[in-house]
Amino acid sequence: MVALVTGGAGFIGSHLVDALLDEGYELRVVDDLSTGREENLAGSDGRIEFHRMSILDDGMEEVLRDVEEIYHLAAQINVRYSVENPCHDLRVNALGTLKLLEKAKELERFIYASSGGAVYGEPRKLPVSEEHPTDPVSPYGASKLAGEKYVQLYHYNYGIKYAILRYANVYGERQDAKGEAGVIAIFIERLLQGRPLVVFGTGEQTRDYVYVGDVVQATLLGRRCTSGVFNVGTGVETSVNTLVDIVREVTGVEPEVVHGEPRKGEVFRIYLDITRAREALGFTPEVELHEGIARVWEWFRSRLA
Repeated sequence: MVALVTGGAGFIGSHLVDALLDEGYELRVVDDLSTGREENLAGSDGRIEFHRMSILDDGMEEVLRDVEEIYHLAAQINVRYSVENPCHDLRVNALGTLKLLEKAKELERFIYASSGGAVYGEPRKLPVSEEHPTDPVSPYGASKLAGEKYVQLYHYNYGIKYAILRYANVYGERQDAKGEAGVIAIFIERLLQGRPLVVFGTGEQTRDYVYVGDVVQATLLGRRCTSGVFNVGTGVETSVNTLVDIVREVTGVEPEVVHGEPRKGEVFRIYLDITRAREALGFTPEVELHEGIARVWEWFRSRLA
């Protein structure tokens, strides 16, 4: 099987590349390295065909030659950046997805990484199921939702099999505390640097934190679906204040905590109902938050050794 992974040098994408290589795939990876890192692909041992380019660049026709599956993870993922630069966010996330679909009408399958934390907006009911109205409160959420609609449109018009995976807040090894802005990575890096943890707002805002290995598992299981939308998370609600407590417990470090102003474009409470992914795909998250944070802590420490 020949597959393309967009954003494959990024945090989640590189873990997915590892898993697909283990399954014997012939892989092509597209990444402009704006947030991804070529070192994340070091374990591939030359078994991938890497293209340093944007999904908006000319030349994708050649990259897509003979490709049967696309795993589309390339995106502008920073909510705060999308508020400041909504046109760029739209161009990368919506137009980039559309251009990719337009060049790949004969695909066997298209797996699209969306955002469960952004497309729903401020939830009216918790946990949030896939039937919940989509009402984004950030340009990022709007652009990811537009990408979803284009995927479904190309399924309707051209028969492309697809799975749309609405990831919760993903964390794990290789997450960049600067470029990809995951709060767990940020907290751990700041702890190791002896800097205070910054909590925006009261800290009572909640998220569904899901380990990257579980996200990869769900993404691979998405191949079982001919057309569908699936939440990918743990179904567990965790506040930022609780997250600080868990980080303290796991690391044994007593952090200084300071509070900042709430950030625009971010919902207050959200966690996902993953019933559909359990029943239709057989997805079961395996890594509990304490264990996952311990893994990330050891990974960050090893980098400083």
